[in-house]
Amino acid sequence: MRYRILGGTGIEVSTYCLGAMMFGSVGNPDHEACTRIVHAALDQGVNFVDTADMYSAGESEEIVGKALGGRRDDVVLATKVHFPLTEGPNRSGNSRRWIVRAVEDSLRRLGTDWIDVYQVHRPDPRTDIEETLDVLGDLVSQGKIRAFGTSSFPADEIVEAHAVAERRGLRRPRTEQPPYSILARGIERSVLPVTRRYGMGVLTWSPLAFGFLTGRYRKDMPVDLTSGRAALRPTRFDPALPENAAKFEAVEKLAALADDIGCTLPELAIAFAAAHPAVTSVIVGPRTEEQLVGLLKGAPLVLDDEVLDRIDEIVPPGTNVYDPEAAFPPASLTDLAGRRRPLTDRAAADAA
Repeated sequence: MRYRILGGTGIEVSTYCLGAMMFGSVGNPDHEACTRIVHAALDQGVNFVDTADMYSAGESEEIVGKALGGRRDDVVLATKVHFPLTEGPNRSGNSRRWIVRAVEDSLRRLGTDWIDVYQVHRPDPRTDIEETLDVLGDLVSQGKIRAFGTSSFPADEIVEAHAVAERRGLRRPRTEQPPYSILARGIERSVLPVTRRYGMGVLTWSPLAFGFLTGRYRKDMPVDLTSGRAALRPTRFDPALPENAAKFEAVEKLAALADDIGCTLPELAIAFAAAHPAVTSVIVGPRTEEQLVGLLKGAPLVLDDEVLDRIDEIVPPGTNVYDPEAAFPPASLTDLAGRRRPLTDRAAADAA
């Protein structure tokens, strides 16, 4: 296992980060099996674990906390805040009111006194970024978190956060967690250059493109849309849908490339993400111990320029074969108030 420094934090993390999204009712409800996955990862040199309060409504954090036990001091532990766990006002978002409550709940579920990397899971257009940075800085001062960062923030909002922090004398975000894979290279255009400019650590998610780069889904082969990730989002995997054709074509070429260099498709996919100079660690989210073992076999793999050039020919740099954030479109696109003036204003303007 290789290790890198997480941005300017001075914290040393493994290039593979164990993602716990599949721990709990959404993925693997067997707590003992999930604990074995955690222990197997730590035994193989992984020292970075990432979860979120919303994964299985807090169950993932509970599993991770119990699994770490006496090994907590050896692990860099990351979690997130933003999404609601229950219905009702003031129970989500990036406000001081919610974050102060959410961090205490996460600490309790994780069974720890501190969180190493506390991440804002998504932007919140309702909350001034200064408000969010202010409370996160307070949590650092209180010792409840060691550092904080963002997750799936567009480049302009990352820049704004740093500008506000500098202008107001606040602590700045030290990390960003974006989606990144061979099939989703869009962040190479702006997000990754911005994170490098600000010296941020980057932990990427979905290196296997929501399972498309596992090798399980191939062109001209039947796809079981009733199990695994395909059951959760069948439209992403249904070969009958035209929008999936490009994914299947790219997968065939990438599988052939993996065969040529003597590795598996998942090993190629993860090594690709880890090869970018802006990326610190790649999150892998196994549902079973068998999946974890298979993924960790590729940890020593380093891709040379020839292989990376061949990948560029299949999926050009900065290109998204699919939109990794389709499930979470920005509020500016989904909220009509964000792109349409009130009808009364438009009527008044016409009358004038």
